[in-house]
Amino acid sequence: MKRRELINLGLGRRDLSDLGLAAVRSAALAGVKKKHLRQRVRDVIGDPSRFVDDAHFAELARQLAAAPLDGHDVPIDLREEPVDYRIWGEDGIDAKARRQLDAACRLPIAVAGALMPDAHVGYGLPIGGVLATRGAVIPYAVGVDIACRMKMTVLDLPAGQIDGARDRLKKTLERETRFGIGAEFRERRQHAVLDDDWSVTPITRQLKDKAWRQLGTSGSGNHFVEFGELEVFARSPEAPRAVDGADRFDLEPGRYLALLSHSGSRGAGATVCSHYSKVAAARQPDLPREVKHLAWLDLDEADGAEYWAAMELMGRYAAANHAEIHRAIVKALGGSALAGVENHHNFAWKEMHRGEELVVHRKGATPAGEGALGVIPGTMAHPAYVVRGLGEAASLESASHGAGRVMSRKKAKESFTWSQAKKLLAERGVELLSAGLDEVPMAYRDIDDVMAAQRDLVEPLGRFLPRLVKMAPAGERPED
Repeated sequence: MKRRELINLGLGRRDLSDLGLAAVRSAALAGVKKKHLRQRVRDVIGDPSRFVDDAHFAELARQLAAAPLDGHDVPIDLREEPVDYRIWGEDGIDAKARRQLDAACRLPIAVAGALMPDAHVGYGLPIGGVLATRGAVIPYAVGVDIACRMKMTVLDLPAGQIDGARDRLKKTLERETRFGIGAEFRERRQHAVLDDDWSVTPITRQLKDKAWRQLGTSGSGNHFVEFGELEVFARSPEAPRAVDGADRFDLEPGRYLALLSHSGSRGAGATVCSHYSKVAAARQPDLPREVKHLAWLDLDEADGAEYWAAMELMGRYAAANHAEIHRAIVKALGGSALAGVENHHNFAWKEMHRGEELVVHRKGATPAGEGALGVIPGTMAHPAYVVRGLGEAASLESASHGAGRVMSRKKAKESFTWSQAKKLLAERGVELLSAGLDEVPMAYRDIDDVMAAQRDLVEPLGRFLPRLVKMAPAGERPED
């Protein structure tokens, strides 16, 4: 155990950390396993009177008994220099987002980082930020909308049916989807995720009924469900593999009718993030200002284990939301699925990098391990791309999660009008059923510029052109 770990546990005074190091070394030599040493130190800090006669921790316990810590009087120092990170598409990324990643990479738990070409400012970690940590998870580096996700279903219906059956497709979208804060179905939908153990944490136990009510809905912000035309390029020489249990994408080159959705874990995920972010902040109240939103939870502690279990449940729930949307729409159309792709982009994964298991946070970033499939959307007027990951180590096997905003929602509302947006949509052959002005295409980067900036991260396998788009109506508070 290193001095930094003891400082993070509360032994910030030099004399106490010296005693702590000596006690830990003594206990380790006596055979106490490393995984138990951190808990032993916490126990000594919590109740030193129990350990004044301990063979290894007696002197530390006596010092603590004589002058107890308040537990929060030691600020956590950041590294003088950030750990290694790389930026893709740097010319198009604002300085604030770069500074956010730089600060995150100075956390004592940080190992490596990366910034994707769609990056913009977020809470703590920028959207499009990737951060690998050792033994700890950061709730805000996962994000508020845990497991926000893309899902594409390629239908066994002709691509030309979009124009030939436009009214039918529109009615299906309107009937089988729900958008907005608190959106739910009167007749609840069913999915196997409801049979999972929602009692894995006290928070998720309380959220099950709310999650059930919102099952199969899409929320607000930049979430959408849309029909479009998928152009599949030449078949990849290597069979791509899907992530998160999605179907394979093994189609002949050509044009297909496809359904694409973007949403996450709804109100349940937001509640999980809010609760555990506060728990993490209480554990590190003296974090420097620039990383206040990057308080972390140790995975070998109860709170960290709880958050991880809740996060994984929210991942399965987000996948279930998409599954229900696609199931209902495909059934209503009387079709079936030829292929499918789906992936999270607000999540944390335990992965092997640099020869060790690290926790990789992708906040608005797509997993892009070698051969992994994903979907990277543009805007309501610009294409989305089905991609195959190239496994670039320097990006922590990640890519962008979309085109990326170039301005805030407030500025977009002040800068554009619906007449401008509708003119562009008409030029692109897109019919918009509902959306807020803050989601107009002009508020985003050009997706083709973003794709060009990450040619070494992903290979495009197909291009999806939106034709019928439904988002939350104007006036909804964003959840993304």
